[in-house]
Amino acid sequence: MEKQPRLLSSKLVHKQRQVEVVLNSRILAWKEIESSRKRGSGLNDTSGTAHSRGVQVCEILAVQKTEEDESTNTRSQKKAKQYSLLYAHSFTVFYVKRTRQHQWRCSEVTFHCASQGLCEQWIQVIAEQLSLLANRPKSLLVYINPYGGKQCGQSIYEQKVAPLFHRACISADVIVTEYANHARDHLKTEANLDKYDGVVCVGGDGMFSEILHGLVSRTQTDHGVDQNQPDAVLVPCSLHIGIIPAGSTDCICFATIGTNDPVTSALHIIVGDSQPMDVCSVHHNNVFLRYSVSLLGYGFYGDVLTDSERKRWLGPARYDLSGVKTFLSHNFYEGTVSFLPAEDTMGNPRDKLRCRSGCHVCQHKPSSKDNQWEMSEEKEKFDKGDSSDWNVIHGKFIAINAASMSCACPRSPKGLSPSAHLADGTADLILVRKCSRLDFFRHLLRHTNKDDQFDHSFVEVHRVRKFRFQPQHQEPVSLEDLSETPKKTGFSPMCSAQTNCNYSSIHSSWNCDGEILPHTAIQVSVQCQLIRLFARGIEEQQPHCVFEDPCTLQALEPH
Repeated sequence: MEKQPRLLSSKLVHKQRQVEVVLNSRILAWKEIESSRKRGSGLNDTSGTAHSRGVQVCEILAVQKTEEDESTNTRSQKKAKQYSLLYAHSFTVFYVKRTRQHQWRCSEVTFHCASQGLCEQWIQVIAEQLSLLANRPKSLLVYINPYGGKQCGQSIYEQKVAPLFHRACISADVIVTEYANHARDHLKTEANLDKYDGVVCVGGDGMFSEILHGLVSRTQTDHGVDQNQPDAVLVPCSLHIGIIPAGSTDCICFATIGTNDPVTSALHIIVGDSQPMDVCSVHHNNVFLRYSVSLLGYGFYGDVLTDSERKRWLGPARYDLSGVKTFLSHNFYEGTVSFLPAEDTMGNPRDKLRCRSGCHVCQHKPSSKDNQWEMSEEKEKFDKGDSSDWNVIHGKFIAINAASMSCACPRSPKGLSPSAHLADGTADLILVRKCSRLDFFRHLLRHTNKDDQFDHSFVEVHRVRKFRFQPQHQEPVSLEDLSETPKKTGFSPMCSAQTNCNYSSIHSSWNCDGEILPHTAIQVSVQCQLIRLFARGIEEQQPHCVFEDPCTLQALEPH
């Protein structure tokens, strides 16, 4: 690894111990000076091996001069007097510290200097290095949903997030939404997006969906792209999206940083992390319906959502109740699934390769020009009846799921498709055919353990770039008809697959990221890396700090 030239190197004091502090363009590192060199210095002696510590410059949040009352941290007044006379000036560096379960915290280290000039020099040079980090946001547009989850979005932002933004010198224009789709409509029509480096949503997955639809729609309108064309190649959004989790479900946040912690999310925004993400565009007969970034579910998950919408007064508990009711109903639906397999990807849905920070599968995406040519060619073939590259499956399904990400959450740590990737231009299409209730229960149970949930004869999974679904029977024409559930005379016995499924000609509904689609016959195209989040993917390892890190040691080596 090539050595980085030193920008500054000084002997300073940290916690009454003399340390050598070195700054280069990548690392701020410090190391205690050997105790034999401290004799007569008036500082505390320590025995044993000196430790080196450091922090990456890209994870420094801010630097500022330390107030005098904050800098004095001594055990006695005598030492305090001697200490303040020798090292009267100090500065504090605020940086990211990793803790348990992918959580980040704002930590700090204070260094004391013998002169004001040296102190100001350190502050100036560190600040200059931070200003060179072009990916960091300076101005944000923040939308807060005050009603989502436990209705604490506004307090979470004001108490936990705003102080961090202020410390990092990030300005924020805050809008508290007043009605459904307020944020979406404001982004589509009114917001002056040229003023901002990113858009932040404080809420759950529903709030994120509003921001997504508003920002993507605005981008396509500005570039003259017709969203109603299923095979249109959409223009990627220039602004990053940040998520401060404050909802009932925060699946997208969990899948992109590994935790649903507001402080961690705020720190990812501050350091300017960038995680590309695929978006599925959903159409019906050349009419745009919605975008999806996590789950498109027909059958089981569609029925759960439809039933839970009638029980909103129960809060988050409605999902559990509706899930049990839908499982006992055990409906299946007949239809035809056509899909274009993703044959040029580096992975497959069962390779047990998890999407993590710096994922090489997501980095190996097809070029946009090649992808655009392939999509238009496939559309022409399909429209002419030549679907040799498409797979067509007709059957009776308990569930049809398309996962654009793992869909992991605290209840299901692996998710619906553990090896799905965030930004490889594909979705994992999971088909659960008609089976016994007991077999379906075994399949659901595997979402919570380490067993292969696709290792069943009635389950198949395909990595796809596009797919279409056509129900067997004529679909209803209104959402009221869609919301009707099949009438039952009683629950079927838990027995063999030949006798235990209930069939109804009434359709299921598509669950699109927690929203019900108005049609069951749909066309879905995966738009590769259409948006970018202020996130970096789930980190594989979680170091607590940089102890004896090679980069740190290299920075401290004599030049």
